[in-house]
Amino acid sequence: MALDQSFVGRTYPPTAPYEVGREKIREFAEAVGDANPAYTDTEAAKALGHPDVVAPPTFVFAITFKAAGQVVQDPQLGLDYSRVVHGDQKFAYVRPVRAGDRLTVTSTIEAIKSLAGNDILDIRGEVYDEAGEHVVTAWTKLVARAAEEV
Repeated sequence: MALDQSFVGRTYPPTAPYEVGREKIREFAEAVGDANPAYTDTEAAKALGHPDVVAPPTFVFAITFKAAGQVVQDPQLGLDYSRVVHGDQKFAYVRPVRAGDRLTVTSTIEAIKSLAGNDILDIRGEVYDEAGEHVVTAWTKLVARAAEEV
């Protein structure tokens, strides 16, 4: 069953603040195999003009995808998450995510499409720091595969 188009434009409440820790950044950089010293060494990050270590560009996915859970779990939307695959991801940064940031995410449904029985859901996550400054926008595309015909 196709998702309801009236949900396009719906915005969900901001998440509770997520505090970005140096160790989380280090673990993430290690997990993705990125040895950039700006991710693990405060002095290296400061030499590049940052006040502390910065996170790899895809680090924010963990925060924005969790926030998108508000959309995915909305019973009124009716998304069958057991059929969902991650279709695409992109980011537009205002500034890097840094250790010590306290970030909130506001998720908005940008688009709902139906294609060959598949539901395609585009979610935009706006990430702000504690001072209310915009840090990054993340777009997540989820595809709910069509039910197999018996």
